[in-house]
Order: sequence, then structure tokens, then C-alpha cells
Amino acid sequence: MSRRSLVAGTLAGSLAGTLGFPAIGGAQPASVKVGLIHPVTGFVAYNGQQSRLGGTMAIEDVNKAGGIKSMGGARLEALLGDSQSKVEVGVSEVEKMNEQGVAAYIGCFQSPVGIAASQAAAKYDTPFLIDVGASDLIVSRGLKNVFRLKPGFGVCVDDGIAALGTLNKAANGVAKSAVIVHESGEFGTGTAKLIAGKLPSIGIAAKELIAHDNPTRNFDNIALRIRSLAPDIVVMSNYGNEYMLLARTLFQQKVNLAGLYSFLGGGFNYKFVKDMPDASQYMMDVNHWFNPKSAKAQDLKKRVEATGAFFTFEVYLTYSNVMLLADALEQAASADKAKLTAALANSTYKADLLPYGPTKFVNGQNQGGRPAVLQALKGDIEVIAPEEFASAKPVFPKPKLG
Repeated sequence: MSRRSLVAGTLAGSLAGTLGFPAIGGAQPASVKVGLIHPVTGFVAYNGQQSRLGGTMAIEDVNKAGGIKSMGGARLEALLGDSQSKVEVGVSEVEKMNEQGVAAYIGCFQSPVGIAASQAAAKYDTPFLIDVGASDLIVSRGLKNVFRLKPGFGVCVDDGIAALGTLNKAANGVAKSAVIVHESGEFGTGTAKLIAGKLPSIGIAAKELIAHDNPTRNFDNIALRIRSLAPDIVVMSNYGNEYMLLARTLFQQKVNLAGLYSFLGGGFNYKFVKDMPDASQYMMDVNHWFNPKSAKAQDLKKRVEATGAFFTFEVYLTYSNVMLLADALEQAASADKAKLTAALANSTYKADLLPYGPTKFVNGQNQGGRPAVLQALKGDIEVIAPEEFASAKPVFPKPKLG
């Protein structure tokens, strides 16, 4: 080595140390940008904020554990987007994040936003992980970039109808008729049609399907309509605010029913049973839930509650999707979109927080995702099915209102 080269190298090393620039050999790998798109404002803002909480906690956990080790410890970097509960805004967030070099998206809570946003991401072949979004249209369009860890409304309806049939049979067939109340978007309408078609298979007739707008501020007229139809049960499928308001209205107007049974009830969570213990008592819901026998799930629940938040399904579904993405990045050893998409398509990730088996994607849908049947009992939420995860016995029919 010449004296000039030696001096130049020494000077460069000295400047790097003085100015805080890393030497080339010790340079940190580029961060992997993850787009989190959720409705943190708008009529489902609470749900979106819960999803963002779960996503950012997971990113923090991945980074604290050393980042993506196969990529030299690359850290995950959150790009935070607010869909504002609007389809066009969700799409604009995809475009904006694409310009920022996003490697993958996670979102969007609402099915219509998730459908449009994932379609926009497909233009750039960017992986899109659906954390919450029940419509099966999401995974039936042939898009190779879309992956959903959780079950859609088809599986949830099938499992929920079977569970309701078992409950009703054990109660000597007390429920023979139902009224279905649902939000008027893709999620509620699609779910309600499936429910109405399958109820007769368990000996229950759907008297009427009643749709409502989002938001809806008053359910008095719908409650009166339900009273006049005199169904044995009311079946619900709607977002959080409307879900809770309808439950409260039926309770206040003392509409007597054998049960209120919901599918993917947006408001069926710990906040609901705490804020409305009387209205929520004995309500049942078919929904995403954590595995109560998982030590990791119980630990995360404690951490979330320590922040003052509730451990809702949005939190652990988005958390689990970040972990799925991190696992795929490890397998791909790259943030290259094609390699990452292939790693996701072949994933066998085990979602420790959820009552799932190993992940297996077919056309973007995880075949191992399954819902739980829940019931609000004494100010808490219990799992009543599947039996291997059950924490309490169901109460059906529910006692009459005084």
C-alpha cells in the first residue's frame, strides 16, 4: 500500500469517527418500510386506532428483538396512514407510501377500503396483508399480492351457524325465527345474505333483513320494527358504534328475545361489556379472538391494558400480521417485492396469539384461520366454542327482561 493510500484511508476513518458517519464495513442495513393504513379518524376511528396500536407495538417488538436478522438486523419502519373511513383516501395513502418506498402494506379494517387499497397496491406488485376486513371479495379477485391471515365472513358464517344450531338444539329448538340487522356496506350486506341463506338449515327462518346506514344515530324505529315482527332472536352484523347503540336500544325498550347473536360484531369487545354491562349481558358473537391458553397472548393483553387500552381483536390481528410479515422477510432475506410475495405465499407461520394452526395460503386466504364463539357474561367475555378453547358454558336462551 502506498503512503498516499494509507494517509487517505486514515483520514477517512478519522472523519467518519469525528462526524459520526459509520464506516462502510459497519453500515446499518436500510430499514424496511411498512405501510399501516387504518381509519384513525371517521366513524370507525376507535377501531382504526386499535389496529394502529397493535401494529406499532409489533414493529417495536421486532426491532427490540434485533430486527430482521437474515437482512443484517434491518429494522422495520412504520409509515402511518389514515384512510379517514373513506375508500378514495385509502387509495391515496397507497400511492403516497409507494413513492416513499414502502415494502408492504397492512390494513385497512373496513372491507371496501381494503378492497380498493389492495387493488391499488397490485399495480406496483406490493404485498398487502389484510388484518381486519371480512369480505371474501378481498381474496376472490385473483390478486397475487393480497394475503389474509384471519378467516373471512364465509368461514365465520359457516362456523357460527353450526354453533348456533348446536345451542338451539340443546335448548329444545326455542329459536324458530330471526330478524337480521346489518350495516349497508359490503361487509354487513354480504354477511347478512349468507346468514339468511343458511339459517333454514338449522330450523330458523329469517323474517326480515334490515339494513342501516353508517353512521346511524338512532335505532328506535328499527327496535319498534323488531318488536312488531316478534322474532325469537336478533342476528346482528355491524360496526362498533351502531352495534353498541342497537344493543342498548333493544335493552332500553325491553325487546324480549331468546338471544342476540352477532357475526363479526364490530362493537363486541371488552370496552362494550365494561361500558354497557346490562345491555351486553348474554349477547353472543362469532368473531376473531385470541387464544386464551396462549401465554404470549396473555402477556400482550397485560401490556396493552397497562397503556390504558382494551385488548380488542384489532390489536392482536394487526400485531399478528406484522409478525407474519417479519417472518416472511426473514425467509426471503430481502425486501424485494417478488421475493417477499413468494415468501408470504409459502408461509407456514404459526400465529401464537390466535387459535390457528400453521399458516397455509390458498389464493391469498389462510386456510388455518378460524373464529371463536363468544358470550358476554358478568362483565367479561368468555369463549363458549370451539370446545378446546372454551372458558365457560353458554347461557341460551337468555333470561327475559323485567
